[in-house]
Amino acid sequence: MFAAPNWTLPMGRSRSNVQGMTTTESTPQIPVRLDFEAHGSTFYKAMSHLDNAATKELDRVEFDPHLRELVRIRASQINGCAYCIDMHSKDARAIGETEQRIYSLPAWRETPFFTERERAALAFTESVTLVARDHVPTADYDAVAAHFTPDEIAALVSLITAINAWNTIAVSTRAWEPGSYQP
Repeated sequence: MFAAPNWTLPMGRSRSNVQGMTTTESTPQIPVRLDFEAHGSTFYKAMSHLDNAATKELDRVEFDPHLRELVRIRASQINGCAYCIDMHSKDARAIGETEQRIYSLPAWRETPFFTERERAALAFTESVTLVARDHVPTADYDAVAAHFTPDEIAALVSLITAINAWNTIAVSTRAWEPGSYQP
């Protein structure tokens, strides 16, 4: 009934030729709405302190740097924060995270690329990021609690809270130009 298409795929690997940000003449400019650092400087500094506090908690519990970046990317994908997706994808690659895992984050449940511990953290990230939807279901908390200590969970909540706050600022103000971040 259904005949398989006769597709020919090239064998071997082609060499990547992408350097930096890929743009074309027809790429639309996404204008900055508000220079948040200039016009909200006190809060911007407080956000920087909040982010540093989250990082200290993560460091204290020796939270995996790869998983930190995956959490930041996944929350940013959910929130539609182009700047943060770009930033944390670059940071993840800089510390050796694979492109395969970064690219598959939106469909992490459907891939074999993540450990049970990472899956619990990603599910919890989604629940906390979408807190208004389901108020972090007990099953998601129990799953993360099965793989993380209470101190690690507190650090993870700190991380998720910080990235969601940064996403809120970046999406609402477009304070930073996507693609402009360099690690």
